[in-house]
Amino acid sequence: MEPAFVLHDHRKPRPHFDLRLEEDGVLRSWAVPRGLPTEPGRNRLAVAVPDHDLDHLTYTDQDKSIADIGWWEQEDRNDKRFVFTLHGRAGSHRYALIHTDGVNWLLHRTKDQPQ
Repeated sequence: MEPAFVLHDHRKPRPHFDLRLEEDGVLRSWAVPRGLPTEPGRNRLAVAVPDHDLDHLTYTDQDKSIADIGWWEQEDRNDKRFVFTLHGRAGSHRYALIHTDGVNWLLHRTKDQPQ
């Protein structure tokens, strides 16, 4: 079975998105204040937040909804960069998370996208 992902749309305390990728029995998570980039060249801040339990995959409440859900695949990874493709309801899109310091990352939509 492919590892799952979910993109949560949070409305409180401030509007933001949480990108969660299933890995090693938990959901690795990043807060993305402005959402996933929609075109290459527009990086978005992604702040690493604590891992979440897998039951958060389908969790919603009055302030949190699911913006997208599906599965993901890793394409390349090292200490500084993590390239992956999300396969969600709106299609497949390739991104890179680029580590800038201890907590902050840049989320980048790659120029080359899946066909």
